[in-house]
Amino acid sequence: MFKQLSTLAQQFGLSLPPAAPALFARYHHFLLEENKKFNLTRITAAEEVMIKHFLDSLMLLVIFPDVSGPLLDLGSGAGLPGIPLKLARPTLALTLLDALQKRVNFLQQLSAHLSLEQVSFLHGRAEDLGQESKLREKYPLVVSRAVAKMPVLLELALPFVALGGYFIAYKGPEGATELQEAENALQELGGSLHKLWHYDLPQQFGKRSLIVIKKEHVTPEKYPRRAGVPAKRPL
Repeated sequence: MFKQLSTLAQQFGLSLPPAAPALFARYHHFLLEENKKFNLTRITAAEEVMIKHFLDSLMLLVIFPDVSGPLLDLGSGAGLPGIPLKLARPTLALTLLDALQKRVNFLQQLSAHLSLEQVSFLHGRAEDLGQESKLREKYPLVVSRAVAKMPVLLELALPFVALGGYFIAYKGPEGATELQEAENALQELGGSLHKLWHYDLPQQFGKRSLIVIKKEHVTPEKYPRRAGVPAKRPL
């Protein structure tokens, strides 16, 4: 089944390492084994996981084909999109961040199961970690998938992005609408729209979009606000 992933990726101009399909198959098997314990995803059928989770995660590589990182996956959950990007680009320096310790435990176990190197883990709320000097504005690339609406997501993510770097939000067909709602947040937090890309997943598995934000200015020190405030009072 997962040998098809290389063929599907080629439809978008992407090439995967020869070892990648077998690693994606192991990823899927491990996800199925641990899903009941960690409550990671409602999508479990092999074809759906391959396209809706794995292939969709790889779409960043259409825009940044030679990504090397360091890359921060904000709210990584089941490891998406960070782990698929790592399997496609093995030299990628990757950091996986999640607010729940049990999901961080899963990510650590998954990385060990796949024998991944140059992967680190952060446990905590983005609102708190984004104020830490060792993490603030340190990542040339930050990505996030299925975490929050854009006005909230920008406040959580942009403090981590290095000046001149990029934040990439994985969204459904509502990406353009969310972007309009985030105009104030973009201006306040130091970002600007670099690219909005709409695409269709194969096998009629749905429409998706990538929103690429460039960090043009330093994010004011007061952001992110304390835990819970960005969601309650979006910019």
